[in-house]
Amino acid sequence: MSRISIHKLRELKARGQRFAMVTAYDYPSARLVEQAGIPVILVGDSLGSVILGYESTVPVTMDDIVYHTRAVVRGTERAIIVADMPFMSYQANADDAVRNAGRLLQEGGATAVKLEGGSHIAPLVHRMVESGIPVMGHLGLTPQSVNQFGGHKVQGKTPAAAARLINDARALEAAGAFAVVLETIPAPLARMVSERLSVPTIGIGAGPHCDAQVQVFHDMLGIYDDRRPLRHAKRYAVLGETIREAMRAYIQEVESGAFPTMEHAFEMDESTMAELAHA
Repeated sequence: MSRISIHKLRELKARGQRFAMVTAYDYPSARLVEQAGIPVILVGDSLGSVILGYESTVPVTMDDIVYHTRAVVRGTERAIIVADMPFMSYQANADDAVRNAGRLLQEGGATAVKLEGGSHIAPLVHRMVESGIPVMGHLGLTPQSVNQFGGHKVQGKTPAAAARLINDARALEAAGAFAVVLETIPAPLARMVSERLSVPTIGIGAGPHCDAQVQVFHDMLGIYDDRRPLRHAKRYAVLGETIREAMRAYIQEVESGAFPTMEHAFEMDESTMAELAHA
């Protein structure tokens, strides 16, 4: 079974057919996500907070992303696997950036990479695409720059900022990006960008007018009670409490002796038992 082509996403946009994208960071979650029919999986640097326990995405390394991408690839057959390029894996110089992007494809098995930034990284995007590395762009609230923004704030609210974001999106498309994530920007601006690009826009906190949506696996499934999803996230389940209830039931049965029973055990041949009795 072959993987979905990145060109398929452009066809979906042309037909007006929206698609869903979600993060996954390991083999079991990737299997479940693909079995549900998700066509695009992001191995996001959000694994820093939801998997590794960091306060932000900044400490995530190339080795972290390669490791988790491998696991996601092993758990899938058809989905496009997009691997995030972590902080400082592409900002220092173009040669290192292309090498690191190549690692995500060659070592991690990713279909494509995603990197944050607009017009200033368009030449790098072009170089990667020319090198055979599919690139997804990311504009608006770019989490690796959250310290510079002063928190998770809506971007593109002024005329100048909105015009700059539109120009950045066009620059990424011209450089060869096959899709652009729009994060935490006003919905009318996201609509303008979506209408002006021929490649798909993927919204997260960008309203209902994007060509696709992306959500964080752990947020939409309610894994963490103490991690309040941002306004743009929607919980489709509360699995954290379901897991805790299962663990409490297990503890109770072990302590009471209700588990395990002989149903969960293995018998021994009577002749062997007799032989052991005289040993």
